[in-house]
Formats: sequence, structure tokens, C-alpha cells
Amino acid sequence: MTSTPGTAPGTPPGGQSRLRRRAGTAAVAALLLAGIPVGAAVSADAGTPKTATGPKGQKLTVSATTGLDPAQQKVRVQGEGYGLTTGIYVALCKDNGDNRVPSPCLGGADMSGGSKTSQWIVPPGDPYEGDLAQAFGPGGTFDVEIEIAQKGDGLDCAEVACSVATRADHRAAGDRTQDVRIPVAFAGQDPGDGSGEGVDVPAGTVSYKSAADFTTAGKPLDLLLHPDSKKLYVGADNLPDTADVDERGLHVLNPENGASESWISQAPGSTGALRASAAARIAGPLPGDGVVYNYPLRGVGSAKSGDEAATGVWLAGSTITDIAPGTTPGTVLVAQGATLSEIERATGTATRTLTLPGGTQFAADPERGALWYTDFTAGKLHRVDLASFTVSGSFDLPGGSGGMAGFTETDPATGAVWVGVGQSVLVFDTAGTLVKTLVGKDLARDAAFDTASGRAYVVWQDGGDLSDPANDNNGTLTVYGTEDFAVAAQDLSLPGNHSQAGAASLAVEPGGATVFVTSPAEGKITKLVRQVSPLVTRAPADLTAKEGEEVALTAEAEGTPEPTVRWQVSTDGAQTWKDVEGATESALTFTARAAQDGYRYRAEFRNDVGTTRTAAVTLTVTAATGGDTGGDVGGNGDASNGAGSTGSDGSTGNDGGTQSSGGSTTGGSDSTGGSGSTGTSGGSTSTSDGSGATVGGGVAGGTGTAATSGGGSLAATGATVMSVTLAAAGLVGAGVLVHRRARRRTEGAL
Repeated sequence: MTSTPGTAPGTPPGGQSRLRRRAGTAAVAALLLAGIPVGAAVSADAGTPKTATGPKGQKLTVSATTGLDPAQQKVRVQGEGYGLTTGIYVALCKDNGDNRVPSPCLGGADMSGGSKTSQWIVPPGDPYEGDLAQAFGPGGTFDVEIEIAQKGDGLDCAEVACSVATRADHRAAGDRTQDVRIPVAFAGQDPGDGSGEGVDVPAGTVSYKSAADFTTAGKPLDLLLHPDSKKLYVGADNLPDTADVDERGLHVLNPENGASESWISQAPGSTGALRASAAARIAGPLPGDGVVYNYPLRGVGSAKSGDEAATGVWLAGSTITDIAPGTTPGTVLVAQGATLSEIERATGTATRTLTLPGGTQFAADPERGALWYTDFTAGKLHRVDLASFTVSGSFDLPGGSGGMAGFTETDPATGAVWVGVGQSVLVFDTAGTLVKTLVGKDLARDAAFDTASGRAYVVWQDGGDLSDPANDNNGTLTVYGTEDFAVAAQDLSLPGNHSQAGAASLAVEPGGATVFVTSPAEGKITKLVRQVSPLVTRAPADLTAKEGEEVALTAEAEGTPEPTVRWQVSTDGAQTWKDVEGATESALTFTARAAQDGYRYRAEFRNDVGTTRTAAVTLTVTAATGGDTGGDVGGNGDASNGAGSTGSDGSTGNDGGTQSSGGSTTGGSDSTGGSGSTGTSGGSTSTSDGSGATVGGGVAGGTGTAATSGGGSLAATGATVMSVTLAAAGLVGAGVLVHRRARRRTEGAL
């Protein structure tokens, strides 16, 4: 929440406002004389103090606000106009928006007097004045230094918006009138994008919501979203609740609505005869369409949408416990307990076989030529080299010994192996080093990866034993970043998803926009869609304009669903806000009026997920200088022989472009210009005496340099002066546009 230094917003023009306008005009003039080209952008210096005005007219100034040292930065904080009845804390805090306490703060609430990261300021004569706190100076002033850092005391300014702020001390914690905030950014952060102030959830919050439940595939056991055909393949068993139909087999669903497109219920058994068979595990996709899968007990089959029955082979040996694509086309890797084999799908012949110390489950990483075999009983993880088909390493599985088997999956992007054991997920790197342990409140049952976004999706399933107080029948979907393992979306509760009737499984659409989760106990597949609360991508900035100029504030945000926008205005220093009627576009355009000096504006973005507002910006309206800057001035004055006549055809600059004849004198003919001459400048009369000519008038005396149209000249130098309006157009900040004065006035934004 920033504002232009000066009087409190809403103060009528006059008094200090006029001083501020003069200062603003002087600043623009200085830029003109410095020769700043039209269109040049002016950016704030990190060392330049920044000032904000509080709800009671307080003024807070911070010496540096951008490019701060993340490790430690000393800043000077000054204030004036604070009340002399309430103590305040000065600190770096999480910025929670208007009318919300800035918290947590670096250094906490300093009541010891020894903190360098926060300061306590109290009224003169306060019992705490002295070693614990310092007193306000005359006029409610203070001047302190604090040491701030990007992270500490529960605050991380790399993750949340932070401001140097004042707030009422612990004796008046509910008093929001002392809240004054100045946003800061540390090195590496972009201070200009501003994610906005999330009202109900933080800006840019990612979450998932249930969009549909598919109940067309019996008791779902495994899922695969085909990369080519985009069809959803479901390995299913029979659901006892529907005794009239045996739903075992491979189901093919339309992922949009769950409609059944195909159902392959038959597969060859031990004698080669077709029989009704469940599809237990899906190994992987076939080119174009179709999948390879395992059907109980030892069947390896393949089928695609539209097939009447699967083709397959029946293996010798024990029950298949896991399956994955082989190292060459036409082969699959199969685990039969502790035995790993690579077999030909057409014949069932094993081309390679390896017996491990133990285990039942594995995950293949063909890109890196590795396979990870888990032995939950012994608490071991074995790495198999796929080229030599030998064990190349064995590693401890912490907590795995005797733990409930969950899953083993590899991240295709990094090669890391994720192992679900009981209520934990253990993440190992490609060297077999445990790099992270993720702990949930339920059982870790399956994981899927989206390489496009670098996200890992883990489904946690409740134990389902209601005699255990820790169980509630509800599972959870959690999304993690695969690089930092940070939670990348709000956890989603999965009501009724428990493990009593089988393990849940996952499928993720590339990009992560849609996720499918099975619930075997309920006989359904839940389709989840991603949603994102509005995140501001372009924010307005404080703006100074002359009365009568057309101004535009621009703000943009992204989110899912696409957010709507409405502009709001505050006439009382951001204490109350109201919608600007009809302002529902990204740009708010209106004609500045004197009464709007000090008004604050913000854009509010909304979607189904939440509401996000841009920081409030302040409009400063300066006095108009008169006529239209687009009018012709100076005309064709004849300055030869030092004659004192002014140019004719000098426009008064009125909107209609009224012409008037420049004044003429018969004063002295010497080079000093003799007696003064007059000329109009933007509709006002000015007099030159001697060699000087006024901007906008004809040249009187002097060197005889002709005045230029629209700008006049500097006397005796001929240096052209750029118009203030063009200079203002050159000072275009992020999201703020200043246009030329409108020739026809429009109604202002309140």
C-alpha cells in the first residue's frame, strides 16, 4: 500500500496540496532541463526513500525498498503524524492487506528493547520508555534503524509479500489505524509484478476440486491415460455391490465424461481358452492406442478399444506381483515375487531372469538403464542394472522393515525413486541416497508424475478401520514439487477413499490440469480439475496527472477459471472502498479532476477459487496550466534588428484553438528588446522585459530565434522546451498510461 508523499488522501486542493503540485511541476521541469527523451522510462532507485500515508494521515518513510540483501539489510525508518496515545512496533512483516494485521514479523513483538530487527515506539512518559522502548518526538515523529532479512522467525519473504510496517503494540493489538505498510523486495525478486493481496486464499493458490465421479468401470484397480489416443484405460475387478453384472476386465472410458467406449472382459487362461478375467495392473501403452496389462494370476495380455477379447500368454511359476514395459519392443518386465524376468509377449518365453534376495514390486527407469526393486519385508531397496541384468546396489529402506507396502515409482525427469511405506514416502536419488522423507496422516498408496510442471502427485488412503481413532475413512491428494519437495497445491480431502477394499491409483493429464483417482471401496473414479486463485501479472502504480488529462490505470491477472475484474475507489484514505460503476475491464480510463486528488484505486479479481486485489495506488491531480498543449504558440515573430514586436498568430491554447494576435510595442530597437512585449501562453498573459521571452509567447528582443510551435523557446539560447504533457507521457510506469488531454471532457472515475 503506497502513496504519494504529502497530505492525507482526500484532502481538498489547496494548502500543502498546492505545495505538492509545485514540487511535482518542479520535478518535471528538472527532467525537461536534463534532456530526458520522450518515451524514456524512469525507474525507482533502490536507495531512494519510499513513503506511504496511513489511515490517520501518518507518514512512513523507508530508506530502501528494492534489491535488498537477503542475508541482512539495514534500513532507516522514519515516521511523523503518529498519535501520542498509542505505542507502535516497527518491523518487517508479512503483508496481509488492508485492515489485516501485518504478521508474522521479523523479530516478533519486541518487548525487550534489545532487538535489532524491530523497534518499539511509545508516547512520551509511557512506563516502557527508556531501555525497552523509545518515545515519539514532537508531532508523533520517530527515526530508527532496523536490520531485516529475507527469512527468519517464521517469515519467508521469498514465499509471501512483505512490507516494512508500523502496527499498534501489544496493548492495542486490534487497532488497525496504526497500520502503515511499505512493500519491499529482496535481490532476485521482481518488485513490480506484485501478486496482489489474496482476500480469502493467497494469490496464485493452486488447488483441485472434484468435477465428476465415474462409476462405469466396476471396481477400479489401476489407471492409464493413453498418451496418443487420450483414452482412459481402467483395470478393474468385479464390484460385489452390482451382483447382476460381472465387471471384471479392461475398461476404456471417455476421460471427459466417463462414458464407456469399450470393455474387454475376456482373456486367455492357462489352457489358452478365453475366460472372464480382471485387469490387475497396467504395464504401459501400446503405440497409437491400447495397453499391455497383467490379469490374474499369471496372464500377460494386450488389448485396445473395440477389441472383443485380449490376446495374451500364461506364464509358468508363481503369481505376477508387478509388470512394466521391457527394454525392447515386444517384451515386458515381470516380477513374480523375488524373481525378475524379461519375457516375450508373443510367446511368454523368458529371455533373461534374475532372482533377488527378496521383494515383490519394482519401478523401471529405462532412460537411465536402471530398475528399483523393493523388499518391504526386509526393508531393502535394490538397484538392478538393466543392461547386465545384475544387482548394482542395495540400500536400506528406513521404516520399510515390516511396513505396509505402498508403491514404487520413478520420476521420469530426474530419475529419483519414490517409495511409499506406511504413512511415509521415501525419495532416493539415482545414487540410492535418501534425500527426502514425506510424512502423511494416511497410507501412501500411489504416485504419478507430470514432467511438464515438475510435480509429483501422491494419493494417501485411509486405513478404513473405524475402531482406530486415527482413521476417518477419508483419503488425501497431495501435490509436491519434484525439485524442492514443497507442497505445490492445497491438500484435497478424498471422502470415503479407504484401503479396506484395495489400493487407490492415479493418472495425471500432461500439464496437471486434470487428475484421476480411483476409490476401489466405492467403485468409482473421481475426476479432479486444477483451479488457481487470481494472480496479478500487471499492477497499476501511483499516478500524477494534470486536471483535465485523461488517465488510465491498467491491471491484469491470471487464474483458473479466468478471473473477472472490477475497479474500486477509496475517497477516505483506503478506509472504505466502493465499486466504480461499469469498470469491469483491465483498463480504467477517465478524466482527472481536482476533486480526485488523493483518491486511491485498486483492481479486484475474482474467480471460483478466491479474490485477489492489487495494492492500492494514489492519484495526484495537479493544477491545469491553461490551454491545450497541442495549440500553436509563438507564431512567426520577427526578431530581426532586435525589434520588440511579438509574433502573430499566437494561439491561446483553448480547446477550440482560438487564435489571437500577439501584442506589439514600439519600444526601443536596441538588442535588449526595449520595453516589454506581451504574448499568450496557454491562455495566460505573460510579459517579457529586456532580452527574455516567455514560453509560449513570441520572441521579444534577444537573439531573434523563432519560437517553435507547441513549446516556445528558452530566451537567448534557442533551446526547445518539451511540453509537460509529453514529458508525462514519457514517464510511463508498469501498468500506468498517461494520455494527452482529452479535447472533450468525460466523466471522471468518481
